[in-house]
Amino acid sequence: MKILVTGGAGFIGSALIRYLIQHTSHEVLNVDKLTYAGNLTSLSDVSDDPRYRFVQIDIVDSQALKQTFATFQPDAVMHLAAESHVDRSILAADEFIQTNIVGTFNLLDVARRYWAQLPADKQSRFRFQHISTDEVYGDLPHPNDADFTGQLFSETTPYAPSSPYAASKAASDHLVNAWCRTYGLPILMTNCSNNYGPYHFPEKLIPLTILNALEQKTIPIYGKGTQIRDWLYVEDHVEALYLVLQQGHIGETYNIGGHNEVENLQLVHILCDTLDKLVPQSTSYKTLIRHVDDRLGHDRRYAIDASKIHKELGWKPRHTLEQGLQKTIKWVIDHRAWCIAAAQRKSAAVDRLYSSH
Repeated sequence: MKILVTGGAGFIGSALIRYLIQHTSHEVLNVDKLTYAGNLTSLSDVSDDPRYRFVQIDIVDSQALKQTFATFQPDAVMHLAAESHVDRSILAADEFIQTNIVGTFNLLDVARRYWAQLPADKQSRFRFQHISTDEVYGDLPHPNDADFTGQLFSETTPYAPSSPYAASKAASDHLVNAWCRTYGLPILMTNCSNNYGPYHFPEKLIPLTILNALEQKTIPIYGKGTQIRDWLYVEDHVEALYLVLQQGHIGETYNIGGHNEVENLQLVHILCDTLDKLVPQSTSYKTLIRHVDDRLGHDRRYAIDASKIHKELGWKPRHTLEQGLQKTIKWVIDHRAWCIAAAQRKSAAVDRLYSSH
């Protein structure tokens, strides 16, 4: 197959491309805008492979997309390109609307027209896979709530996004489903829980905590830190994505979760305890924890019911939270220079964002 991956220089996208090149015989074209969070060094292990190619394109540019489809002639599209940092979406939502909604529309429109002119045999094999998030569902009752019964997000959970980021992803999901129902575009949808692992950009909780701890910087925790997330090791996620591409049923959505619910503060304590053993200091890394004002509209709990993908396709995560965190911490320790360089790009991007708002 010839697979076009959007957002392939991002965290999950780069993990997916590494998996496709290292474990399959497919050709991969990486289409990425290269924002502050896009990093081609995440693909250094596969960048010299003749089956891998990269083109710098903003998916808002429909003409560039048309030319790319015409030249590469993909058999499948795996769409991961998105602005994804909730805090940034709260401060400045415009880029999220453009990339996540307008960009997805452009990609769908170009893909539909390309698919419509394919020969019948290639039409039947073509797939458009949209990779989304559990944040489109809003949040769930917390164990501290009187009405808590262990509810989980299923594929039929009504959408109730809280943040501008989540709302933009929810809109993109609706567009993808509409293009399937109206035009017959053979789509596949996945909604995942919080990912973590190697090459994670250090603006997210796990890599930020590890890097700040190693740098002896403050480890910030929103509010009381009681928010619950379901954590999914990124290598497990991309294996699930490829399985859905191969065996998923057209028009269906599959929720992908790690079966690892944990409060944010508890997670940070686990990271600090592990670092205390691996890189001991005179005092525990927990002394660096500081509680800060909570995020606006902060969802209290996410938790995925991944029974559908397990029953229909046989997938379940291979890593426990302990195993995934151990591998992630060791990776950050061994690739500290990469993380520091990425954090510097993040700081520059944040400075530009605040100066313009």
